[in-house]
Amino acid sequence: MTAHGQGPSRPEELLTVPQVMARLQLGRSAVYDLLRTRQLASITLGRARRIPAHALTDFIRTRLEQDAA
Repeated sequence: MTAHGQGPSRPEELLTVPQVMARLQLGRSAVYDLLRTRQLASITLGRARRIPAHALTDFIRTRLEQDAA
């Protein structure tokens, strides 16, 4: 038995651009610039862009480390 929320069967949370905009408090253009410059990882499903939640967490962590340096 595994604890809830652990193990390989847990699907990756995928965020929409508007969700990322809200979490970062940035406009659409700024988020798409981060995606275009590959500072923020994403996947494309058809015509839809999705950002894995861990990619957003990694982006924030990286920026915090850069600002602390």
